[in-house]
Amino acid sequence: MPTALACPDKFRGTLTAAEAANAMAAGLAAAGFAEVRRLPVADGGEGTLDALVAARGGSIRTARVTGPLGEPVEAEWALLPDGTAVVEMARASGLDLVAGRNDPLRASTRGTGELIATAARGGARRIIVGVGGSATTDGGLGAVDALGWSLGGLRVTIACDVATRFLDAATVYAPQKGATEAQVSLLTRRLRRLAEEYERRTGVDVTELDGGGAAGGLAGGLAAIGATLEPGFEVVAQAAGLEDALEDVDLVVTGEGKVDRTSFEGKVVGGVLEWAAEEGIAHRAVIAGQVTDDAREELSVLGDVHVLALTERVWQAGEAFSRAAVLVEEAALEAGRRALGE
Repeated sequence: MPTALACPDKFRGTLTAAEAANAMAAGLAAAGFAEVRRLPVADGGEGTLDALVAARGGSIRTARVTGPLGEPVEAEWALLPDGTAVVEMARASGLDLVAGRNDPLRASTRGTGELIATAARGGARRIIVGVGGSATTDGGLGAVDALGWSLGGLRVTIACDVATRFLDAATVYAPQKGATEAQVSLLTRRLRRLAEEYERRTGVDVTELDGGGAAGGLAGGLAAIGATLEPGFEVVAQAAGLEDALEDVDLVVTGEGKVDRTSFEGKVVGGVLEWAAEEGIAHRAVIAGQVTDDAREELSVLGDVHVLALTERVWQAGEAFSRAAVLVEEAALEAGRRALGE
């Protein structure tokens, strides 16, 4: 009985990971696969909460916390059936919450710490923190203060999708959050002083941690009080149950809005293809809104991977956005027929 797995990330601006998985699954079923599994995933950035709830079930809850500039915000978090909580810092301390009016010097992660504390009080046995989309470069001090400089024995895993070091956080990310060159220098000096404070109070040298600079140093700050930093895709894939989903599968289809060289640096597309190859799955396919030339080069060394770009299936590029679900379904149908015909 031929079996396929639809395992995409979100198509940013058009489809959530779950919507993309549903569209892929419809095409694969139409192609003739007797069993089609859906497993939306993420890399620890925005969309992680929705992907894990779609994959595992559970409940989405809301808490009123401090926003990045001090105003209250209603932030969602999730509790999965196994007692794992999922917190996206973007929902409490994200740039989208202060669009066009961010203050890069004042923006704080306090709300993220409050959200972690809320999840702990809600009965979480473990907390996964996704760290994409931040408005902040406070080195995690706001969150650490909100938690009283202690996790209270709680297991907290930071799902990092970057390897940026703590002292590089301002240089790499602060300009995207509205910081001027002078403010970047000031923020870097702040991070340096804060790193010394973290080491003095906790014994942890956050400057040596790969990924410690994620979310403006939030990852490093939480690591100082006991959180562990792990590759984002690996964290989400394990929590979602990717290993079990790959069992006895004949075709794996993954994808995202844009596949470029970074898609193979700890992101979903590269991770899914790697896991599928390790399982010896015969057929692998990638569906994306756009595929860059450097990504095609990366894919060419991964063996026989069927690549389908939505921009190559339309007359005008805008259709790849406006008709994304239909185009993904059609591409999955083609990928399915190709796999079954070989």
